[in-house]
Amino acid sequence: MNSRDHRPHAPGEHVFDVRPWGRFDQYSHDETTTVKVITVQPGQRLSLQRHERRSEYWIVLDGPVDVTVGEDSWSAGTGDKIWIERGEKHRMGNSGSAPARVLELAYGRFDEDDIERLEDDYSR
Repeated sequence: MNSRDHRPHAPGEHVFDVRPWGRFDQYSHDETTTVKVITVQPGQRLSLQRHERRSEYWIVLDGPVDVTVGEDSWSAGTGDKIWIERGEKHRMGNSGSAPARVLELAYGRFDEDDIERLEDDYSR
């Protein structure tokens, strides 16, 4: 487990319940949340960015994924969870040979215009 693996703080509280057939994980309940699956192609990465109006919770579906949050960078594996506070700089990339997927849960007001790009490989 990485030092960034932890449950999100309220309002994005991650709860789980064990049942006879297994368990379920609940990441959002009656709150403003946007859910996306991001696919990063091999050799590509998103911009280094931050947001004023939302926090993000990433769950790596197919790893590894190169992750930067704040001043820390590491390789996150399948199943790893990463919490990004509002205003914190972050980036994900894929230095592997197969597409990588990350489930992103954004807590707060979601708007693609709320991206402040600090570095961008695509000159946006």
